[in-house]
Amino acid sequence: MDARDQAERLSAIVLDSLDREVGTSELARSAYCSRSSFFRLFQALIAETPSEMRRRFLLERAAWQLGRTRLSVTEIALDAQYGSLEAFTRAFGKAFRVSPSLYRRMGATYYHLTAANGFHFCAPGSGSKGDLEDMDLFDLFAGSDSWHTARLLEHAKNLTDEQLDRPLNGMSRILPWENADRNLREILDRMVQTKEVWTAALTGRDISCLPDRKASERTPAAMLARLERADAEFKRILNDVGRRGAWSDTFVDALCEPPETFTFGGMFAHVITFNSHRRLLALDVFWKLGVKVDGFGDPIEYERSLAARREEGAA
Repeated sequence: MDARDQAERLSAIVLDSLDREVGTSELARSAYCSRSSFFRLFQALIAETPSEMRRRFLLERAAWQLGRTRLSVTEIALDAQYGSLEAFTRAFGKAFRVSPSLYRRMGATYYHLTAANGFHFCAPGSGSKGDLEDMDLFDLFAGSDSWHTARLLEHAKNLTDEQLDRPLNGMSRILPWENADRNLREILDRMVQTKEVWTAALTGRDISCLPDRKASERTPAAMLARLERADAEFKRILNDVGRRGAWSDTFVDALCEPPETFTFGGMFAHVITFNSHRRLLALDVFWKLGVKVDGFGDPIEYERSLAARREEGAA
């Protein structure tokens, strides 16, 4: 058994002890070690004493319970094996920098305390995936990009053709192989087209029709429908990439002249970077047209919209 496997085994022994009051001697017996050998192993492999790790795990579990259960603070304090609510409040405040009650009111859900060894309390069902609680960075960036773009297109439905096509002053080229965006319609259309082109590259689909779209396909409503279609396939493909942990794998983009290879991660970062830039440009145009658009394109706004939706669903 290598050092990491040994460390994980020792950590699991501590984790399994949280529902009963035990001392280092009992933990050592579970590891089939003497108390002194058990302590030395911990110091060598984990750089934390058994009692320090156990106390940290209990506080991390308490934080998880505060954010995810309806247990009272007193019940959580007792479950964390503190003799009084006051003692628990002091210990929790020292570890998390806020009181247990405030932690709960703030809706905090991250419950890991700093630990160089990387071992933490494992929450029940922590391997499951939800729409907010277990979002990874792909979910956050992809979801935010789609959500903000769709909101801009919804706002654009209320604009006239003259407003959508009004020439923009001082615009520069975003990418060297593209012309500068001349108006708001072009900014919005290119955000949608970016998803369409890369989805076509990923699937080997022909894109000869994309540069010459008819005017009927460049209305805000039509662009929104195009976005929804492209988004569904784009996310389906990249969700699979994420599940396989294949962000550094490469694919061939046969639409380039000559064909080029890109990593999935690099391509996704490219899409998010330049679409984010265009969304901010579009926001500025909306504001100059006197259109009130709430927010300023921050992914945190998308995150909070999911939290609000979840609360509405629970009501």
